[in-house]
Amino acid sequence: MGEAVRPQPADRGPDAEGLSAEPARAAKPRLLRLAWHHSLAPQWQPGHAIELLEGGGEFFPALEAAIAQAKREVSVETYIFHDDPSGRRIAAALGEAAARGVRTHLIVDGFGTHTIAPALRRLLGHTRIEVFRPERGRFSLSRTRLRRLHRKLAVVDGRMVFVGGINLLDDFVDPNHGALDAPRFDFAVCVRGPLVAQANLAMHRMWWELSTVNRTLGRLRSVTRMRVHAPADVVSEVTEAGALRAMLVLRDNFRFRRTIEQQYLEAIRGARRSVVIANAYFFPGVRMRRALLEAAARGVRVRLLLQGRVEYRLQHYASQALYEELLRAGIEIVEYRRSFLHAKVAVIDDWSTVGSSNIDPFSLLLAREANVMIDDAGFAQALRTRIDAAVETGGVPVVLQRHARRSLPVRLMNSAAFLLLRIGVAISGAGAGY
Repeated sequence: MGEAVRPQPADRGPDAEGLSAEPARAAKPRLLRLAWHHSLAPQWQPGHAIELLEGGGEFFPALEAAIAQAKREVSVETYIFHDDPSGRRIAAALGEAAARGVRTHLIVDGFGTHTIAPALRRLLGHTRIEVFRPERGRFSLSRTRLRRLHRKLAVVDGRMVFVGGINLLDDFVDPNHGALDAPRFDFAVCVRGPLVAQANLAMHRMWWELSTVNRTLGRLRSVTRMRVHAPADVVSEVTEAGALRAMLVLRDNFRFRRTIEQQYLEAIRGARRSVVIANAYFFPGVRMRRALLEAAARGVRVRLLLQGRVEYRLQHYASQALYEELLRAGIEIVEYRRSFLHAKVAVIDDWSTVGSSNIDPFSLLLAREANVMIDDAGFAQALRTRIDAAVETGGVPVVLQRHARRSLPVRLMNSAAFLLLRIGVAISGAGAGY
């Protein structure tokens, strides 16, 4: 798996992997030039400043301000880009940046964002747009159709990256359920420091791949008007910006198939005090369920904050089919019912993660995802406090005795959803050992 991204001495030429570094014109900060094929393998790195952002109320103003200050380049990836107040403010910020000469790139997923609304296109102006796997038909049965771009990333000037679960979608709007009476519960982080280089490289690689594929297949000719070529290198800021130790973990269907799942398993198996997971779509495989049960058996407090409202029936009822085994092992389950839960976060002792990956086969086996792992007691406590507040204000504990007495129709739906989801995993071809 090649070496992970790291600074090199400024006077050293490219090594066997094509890695080189040279000082900026002003000598500080140092820039790392990354060869196009350089490894994106996850690796813990020190020197990060990380801001925790809860919901669109904190995320959208921070992203908008960063884009407004951009000098050279802004790259954004999202699963959903919706025409609503929050989506329009980010579209406008990207369009204004493009108008003042900043290179702006936007990638959306072809399933999550089937089409970009005309109002958003107008606001985006000269922003360059690519679509990951454009939908050719809503009823296609191809198993590759499930391999989506689900990660949510934004890199500004190669010096900061936003990573999390928040789409370009207003907190009070749901594309399938309409207006919400309370904001969607979700998180992102803004990161400065060395791992920004990996995120920047990953986004440039994705842009080049999509530009090449879409142009070759004759897709989106009216959208993509740029020359398609692989740039010689990607320039990113790698100066240490803080004291936090962190790692960017990407998941794809090539070299990094089980990376996020492996990081979760390692953290859960090493837990000594507590495991707190807040996850929208929870259908873990055998290995993760066993790790959670073993943690509870050795006295670790395990608490799960899961989706309480029925957003997607299959996922909802399949997840509930797992409750009884977990509850009997002493694992606490709380359903979030104040609004839709969309978070994909966890705190395990002093380890924590914020990202786009659910704990289900779609995220862990099929989709392209991005999570940041943080090894810091202070950050872990801050995230745990936010999750605890959500439990207090919108959580309903699941009681074993009551769950065991659920009605026959609900039991049948649980069993049928569990079976259908397992069949789906098998059909996908990616479920061996899940």
